[in-house]
Amino acid sequence: MNLKEARKQFVKYLEELGRANSTLIAYSKDIEQLANFMEKNGITDPNDVSLEDLEDFMEHFAEKGYTNKTISRKTNSTKTFFSFLDTKRYVSDDPASRLEHPEVKVSPPRILSALEYRALRDVARGDLRTYALIEVFLQTGISISEIAGIKLAHLHMDTEKTASTEGKDPYLYIPARGSKNERTVPLNEIAQAAIKRYIDEGREDQESEFLFITRTGNPMLVRNIRSTINRYFEKADIDDATVNDLRHTFIAQQLKNDVSLAYVSKVVGHKRVSTTERYLEYAGVEESGQKVELVTL
Repeated sequence: MNLKEARKQFVKYLEELGRANSTLIAYSKDIEQLANFMEKNGITDPNDVSLEDLEDFMEHFAEKGYTNKTISRKTNSTKTFFSFLDTKRYVSDDPASRLEHPEVKVSPPRILSALEYRALRDVARGDLRTYALIEVFLQTGISISEIAGIKLAHLHMDTEKTASTEGKDPYLYIPARGSKNERTVPLNEIAQAAIKRYIDEGREDQESEFLFITRTGNPMLVRNIRSTINRYFEKADIDDATVNDLRHTFIAQQLKNDVSLAYVSKVVGHKRVSTTERYLEYAGVEESGQKVELVTL
């Protein structure tokens, strides 16, 4: 089996594991680059790839000006690929197990101040869709891809109580995706009000099953949401902020207000509590709180 055939088997394996489409594309591209690089150097059999060859492959990206963060991701793809080959006995040795990651400085997340996220909210008040997007980010802490995937059927609000939902607090259902399990996220009154007003007054195509849509009725893609929010960051004169910083802000503010670390981790969908735990430092908190009710931003 040559490298290009092995790549196809690897991608198929990832698909069977239920990995997200974005993950499949990233791994597939990285290993395609690996196969092409090796082929140019006369190597087509995975068994002929040495540690030195892999180091040359990574150095090739450094020479092209790629960041250490990107090279580290490609290193991870390569390690996962060869681990797969080793497990399947397609290679007799795993050279990537000795491949080292470049040093990557992890910058602390940008936490918006109350003044900043209120300013963002204020400049978007006249745009019902953007205002609803901002409130969902700030009041739920879900990711941008999860927001893009919200369907009307996922919303369980006060105005839609039925016999099956009677007695339950309003919530947003987040379906399972890739390696992430399904979960429910509380919807407070502010988020509900923004969503309801957008649906009633600002949503042009009432037939679409998706909540956030374009003017032509198509679901807003991640890139649409990102460019929209970035435009309002500029209007609010908020520098060096990204859409993901709204999620970071939600997490930090919950921990700062004594909400339980485990509960926050569950709400935002972190697979490991340790991921959420890192935010204690950014929130200026030394230990986890005990509350299991989210605070309103």
